This record gives sequence, structure tokens and C-alpha cells, in this order.
Amino acid sequence: MKKLFTICALIIVPLICFAQELTGIDEIAPFSEGLAAIRKGNEWGFINKEGQLVIEFRDDLVWNKLANTSINDVSGIRFPQFKNGRCMIKKIMEEEEIVTYGFINPEGKVIIEPEYLNLTEFNEGYAVGILVTKDFRGKNNFQLNIYDYKFSEVLLDTKGDIMLLINKRDGISMSKRRYELPELRAKFLSVKSLAVKLPSNKWELRKLEL
Repeated sequence: MKKLFTICALIIVPLICFAQELTGIDEIAPFSEGLAAIRKGNEWGFINKEGQLVIEFRDDLVWNKLANTSINDVSGIRFPQFKNGRCMIKKIMEEEEIVTYGFINPEGKVIIEPEYLNLTEFNEGYAVGILVTKDFRGKNNFQLNIYDYKFSEVLLDTKGDIMLLINKRDGISMSKRRYELPELRAKFLSVKSLAVKLPSNKWELRKLEL
């Protein structure tokens, strides 16, 4: 009987060994939508509930160790996570050296290009962001490129389609030395309502038809 038990143990033990080992992990975030972010240094990847690395480590995921999570924009994101199948990424505009934001899907593919100066994470399939577009005007006396910038606060869906132009924005400097993260002046409340901050700093509730 003892010999039979030993043989069974030899058969069973290899079956419960880990197929993959991940070492040197600095931080593990909670699971969200079946995936959890894990950090090595300044890079994050994603594992599934089986512990398999399904999105390789990358340095463009949005996170902030000192994030104020009560703020619903890029500055309030403590660690990368998927919401409504989208996780926020960042990219630096080459000439301006200013960070812009977009989203990837659970396969790690960019779905919404980083063209936003500020963004919320998705909620009920929608997010609020400040879209920046630029048009080339020519060169100045120092042969530096000159652009016209336009800023729009919008409501977008998970495909990146603009569902609503909330307001036009101005007064945003695209000079690296003077640039400050622009405040979002709209809050998505539900598929039926949106709150918009007025110049008086009072809020106005608007009905949505999405």
C-alpha cells in the first residue's frame, strides 16, 4: 500500500507545478475585468487569473505612485487597469515634449490613439477627454515648425468615436515650459446625464441621448 501511494504521488506532483514563473515583481495591482497589472521598475504588464503574462511589460501604461484617486482624470490613476475593456496609455508629442493619452484593448493593441491632453477612464462605455489637434502653418525665422492648435472637450466611446462635443477649450499653452495639465470641465454621470462646469465655477446638468 505504501509503495502504491508513493507511485501516485510521483504522478500527481508534476501536474501541479507552475508552468510559468514571474520573478522580480515590484508591485501587483488588484484584478479588474479578469486581468491584474504587475510592475517591474517603471514597466507594467498584465497577468490573467491563471498567472500567465498576457500583456508584456511596457513603459507606456499610465500610473502614478502618488495619485490622488479622488480625481477622475489621468492624475488620479494609481495603477494600470482595464475598465470597459480599455486601459490608458501615454505618448510624448515629439516636438512639444508634452504627454498625450489614449487606450489599448486586452490584447495590448492601441484602439484609441494618444491624442488627448487629459482623459477619464471609461465608465458605462464612455469617457471624457480633451482632444488636441494641430495644423502646420510653416516655419519661423529660426526654421522651427509653427502649428495652430485646437482643443475640444469631448465625450468618446470605447471605439474612439466622438459622441458629443462638450465645449471648445482655449488658454492651453503647448510650450513645455508653460504647459499645465488642463482640468476636465465635464463629468460623465450616466448614459442619461452629464455635468459641465461653467465659467462661474458652478455646475450645470445636461441630459444625454446616447
